[in-house]
Amino acid sequence: MPDIIIHPFEPIFDADSRILILGTMPSPMSRKAEFYYGHPQNRFWRIMSGLFGEPPLCSAAEKAAFLHRHHIALWDVLNSCEIRGAEDASIRKAVPNDLRRVLDFCQIAAIFTNGKTAGAYYRKYFKDNPIPWIGLPSTSPANCRNWTFETLSEAYSVILKYL
Repeated sequence: MPDIIIHPFEPIFDADSRILILGTMPSPMSRKAEFYYGHPQNRFWRIMSGLFGEPPLCSAAEKAAFLHRHHIALWDVLNSCEIRGAEDASIRKAVPNDLRRVLDFCQIAAIFTNGKTAGAYYRKYFKDNPIPWIGLPSTSPANCRNWTFETLSEAYSVILKYL
């Protein structure tokens, strides 16, 4: 039986944000941790800190400060949906977030999506957005077979040219 999930987090951004990274919807582990990419095996935060040569990020406050320091906005494509656990393939009745909350406030140079599902929903709801969009591989632990930490880091390094 799917759960009806309403996005529990505010977007993280400020006037200096230059890129926007969008996931699909916070996983049950992220919701429990009360912050983006909260599953302990999700590689997002390790990838990000590594790109900037920073030590591992532990607390939500450290992660938010990191995003502000590096001019990165973070949110998700969906505002609500029906979903079973963390199974993106089970998403039904998806409702998008209003990205104008971020885009009207910042000078975003590029938008990146974390994973195929986030990319598919971004294309579905925001295909007319004129800001350059780049789909990146998922940092989810479910994607470990397809992407090593090194190849994932290399793929995510594209964000550096927009900052």
